[in-house]
Amino acid sequence: MSTETLFYNFGTETPMREVFDSLGIAEIATKAIHGPCRFRLDAHYVFDQEARYCRIESVSEVGRHLATIFTALLTEQFGDDGFSVTRGLPR
Repeated sequence: MSTETLFYNFGTETPMREVFDSLGIAEIATKAIHGPCRFRLDAHYVFDQEARYCRIESVSEVGRHLATIFTALLTEQFGDDGFSVTRGLPR
C-alpha cells in the first residue's frame, strides 16, 4: 500500500456509530465540492466497525478532501486523543 493511504484507528471508548456518521457527513461535503460522479470515481475508502478502523486513499484531490473533512469532524467530536491517523501501512 502506498504512503497516500491514511489509516484511522479508534479505541474502545470511541462510539463507532458516530464515526460512521462523521464519515457520511464528510462524504456529503466532498460530493458537494467535486460532484457525485468524481466522488464515485476517485474516492476510495473502507470502514470496518468491528476492527475499529477506517482507511482512506488520499492519492486524488477528492480523496484528500474526504480525508481532510473527516479528520476535522473527528477532531471536533472526539479531540486529538479520540483517534489516531497514520500514513502508509496500518499499525
